[in-house]
Amino acid sequence: QVQLVESGGGSVQTGGSLRLSCSATKNSLYSYSMGWFRQAAEKEREGVASIGLLSRESYADSVKGRFTISKDNAKNTLYLEMNSLRPEDTGMYYCAANGVRSRVGLELGDFYIWGQGTQVTVSS
Repeated sequence: QVQLVESGGGSVQTGGSLRLSCSATKNSLYSYSMGWFRQAAEKEREGVASIGLLSRESYADSVKGRFTISKDNAKNTLYLEMNSLRPEDTGMYYCAANGVRSRVGLELGDFYIWGQGTQVTVSS
């Protein structure tokens, strides 16, 4: 089973940008539907963006127009480009994968492989 490793988190001010990366341990990311989730302190994990095998993208309303999910199969890496960051975007960001379904949404149950997370902090 593929393992996922996130990177790219950090601390930025409101309006700043970050790009998160999620690398897979096996050269098979092309066969996985992928997603990004986040979890703020004392809140439940929520879906941020997902991309299916046919590159169909889904976004949470709170990030539409600001975040972009993409996948580079040649580099075996998933990305989340985050612009116009807000304090409410603060949280631990997790990469997730599903090797069975070609289409995925933003529900936790859509994924069964998870990374360890990377912290994003946006200050006002």
